[in-house]
Amino acid sequence: MSLYLGIDSGTQSVKAVVLDLETRKVIAEARAPHKLIDGLPVGHLEQHPRDWVAALDAVIAEVLAKIDRTRVRGIGVSGQQHGFVPLDAAGAVIRPAKLWCDTSTTAECALITKKLGGPKAAIRQTGNLVLPGFTAPKILWLKRHEPANFKRLRHVLLPHDYLNFHLTGNYFMEYGDASGTALMDVRQRRWSKAAVAAIDRNLADWLPPLSESHEAAGTLRVDLARQYGLSPDVVVSAGGGDNMMGAIGTGNVLPGVISASFGTSGTIYAQAAKPVVDPQGEIAAFCSSTGGWLPLLCTMNVTTVTEQMRALFGYDHAALETAVAGAPAGAHGLVLLPYFAGERTPNVPDGSGVMLGLNSTTLHRGPLARAAMEGVTMGMNYGLRRLAQLGVKAKEIRLTGGGAKSAGWRQIMADIFGVPVVGMVEDEGAALGGALQAAWCVARREGRRSAKISDFTESVVALNEETRCVPNRANVARYRDLQGLQDELSTAVRGVFARHRARLRRT
Repeated sequence: MSLYLGIDSGTQSVKAVVLDLETRKVIAEARAPHKLIDGLPVGHLEQHPRDWVAALDAVIAEVLAKIDRTRVRGIGVSGQQHGFVPLDAAGAVIRPAKLWCDTSTTAECALITKKLGGPKAAIRQTGNLVLPGFTAPKILWLKRHEPANFKRLRHVLLPHDYLNFHLTGNYFMEYGDASGTALMDVRQRRWSKAAVAAIDRNLADWLPPLSESHEAAGTLRVDLARQYGLSPDVVVSAGGGDNMMGAIGTGNVLPGVISASFGTSGTIYAQAAKPVVDPQGEIAAFCSSTGGWLPLLCTMNVTTVTEQMRALFGYDHAALETAVAGAPAGAHGLVLLPYFAGERTPNVPDGSGVMLGLNSTTLHRGPLARAAMEGVTMGMNYGLRRLAQLGVKAKEIRLTGGGAKSAGWRQIMADIFGVPVVGMVEDEGAALGGALQAAWCVARREGRRSAKISDFTESVVALNEETRCVPNRANVARYRDLQGLQDELSTAVRGVFARHRARLRRT
């Protein structure tokens, strides 16, 4: 008779679902938007954590109004990874959070990497390169650019940790989300002394102790429980980053399953029983939020690109789908390098969008729209091929995110990836993952110490077979050629990107 709330706080909105564990179904959903801060310099992307809290409170109130709130036993929070929420000694936010998509920290990445002894040494120390998307360079950025704010710093939290702090009053961090900070030795599951020292000798005191993902962040604050109309005994589970929670929500909790999220960013990830460390650093060597590891590729430009193309033409989603369907696979040879916000995989933080193949045939809405979908999907396929080289090979890919809702786009995914793709019955995978993790956490707190996360995912997570797409052999071959062209273009223009960004900084 228990209900569990799953929360997913992303870049654009906060979503909530309510899972009825008895019927194994989501019985209520809600969404509340929030925005990026306008007017910042190129490469700077920030949000006010208070906006996340307001949206969180709104969606919780909305779903609770639809259910018997006395049945709620737990809450699990998913959040956008890598964001830096700086708090003072009293727990007050010092400044807006720098987000995963903020690429203003390239200089700090270089400084930290140099102190660690170079890229290979960084991978030895942490399992990952120090990249602009990660949290570590954002902390050093604060120290170098806003010393007065850095002087106030006493607590470092990630976005989902901050929402857990709002709910419980506790400073808490679990292995999964923490592994995306570039401050953690993912092999040993502990803070890297070398990485921490590369930023500031006091930083170790400002990081929460690391906890297992089946543990609870705490229970609801009494005042907040009263506001929500819930029992103060409601458990708030460890939660995790959106990719870690998305893995749970797609049943990706045992080796052999691969999931892909087509949202603002794009991610492809798989569960592993041991660390998967990429010696080139292109695949993130993350921990999962279930006790294992989660090798992951991330691209920064997915639905942001297709949505900007849609807005350019004034299309609704149906019209965009029609335009894409009206152009052939390969868009008459038009190739988009979709680095609208720089790129993380491959690591091209100074990148921008490039179109190759514009002519009288391709300079039309259909080819342009199709090239946008194909370009971002080939961008993700760059990393999928790297995962295969590391031994993580796809036989089928489970899809979530806004892009997964498009039948035309799903076929493009199958043709570019070269394996079948299939959507989920419950598309809000990260929010569902939060609810499932909360159920797991409560079960273990109540004495079921042998309970596994798979006990809950196997009975709840379901594939939507109506969405399954299989590769078209002719298109697979065509996209293989275009993929090589996109890869070559990406390599050829990186020096141009850096010079162009330098000029922009001077103007």
